[in-house]
Amino acid sequence: MSANYLPANPMAEWLGRTVLRLMGWRIEGELPNLDRFIVIGAHHTSNWDFVIFIAFKFVLRLNARWFGKHTLFRWPFGGLMRLWGGIAIRRDRQVNRVEQAVQAFREHPEFILVLSPEGTRKKVERWKMGFYHIARGAGVPLVLAALDYRNKRVYIGPTFWPTGDEAADLREILAFYRPFIPKKPEYAFYGD
Repeated sequence: MSANYLPANPMAEWLGRTVLRLMGWRIEGELPNLDRFIVIGAHHTSNWDFVIFIAFKFVLRLNARWFGKHTLFRWPFGGLMRLWGGIAIRRDRQVNRVEQAVQAFREHPEFILVLSPEGTRKKVERWKMGFYHIARGAGVPLVLAALDYRNKRVYIGPTFWPTGDEAADLREILAFYRPFIPKKPEYAFYGD
């Protein structure tokens, strides 16, 4: 079994399926058959996005890692967040998270990292481009995955290989996300 997929855990899978079913959500599309990649999960505008992501992770048995602000990792839930693949990030410290993530890809032949380019649930004027620089530095593709609240689905889209033309690549990536409606559309960034 690939290290990107966890051993069967009927309780976690049941929990994930139950959460998605109760919320009326489904998963469409398939992840690529690759050992290493970054999933862009967008648009991140609500705490409910995290609930859907964890349910998605459980259903697909993904051994995916994700960044979260350090306050999520405090007692009593810190251990659970780490168990679910979380990596605490302190935004108040000058740390090169891009290089740390690139190094993690170098150290692990099988590695999935899920990132939200907004970096917050609030309105943003632009996406943080760390996901792009990590992908370029690690030589891995981006998998575009959208939360579509209008149709209640997690949509797994295409695999995208960054070309090095950041502006053109970002326009193409944002074009993919344009049709998907987040929980709070007024917070979503769709480009210029």
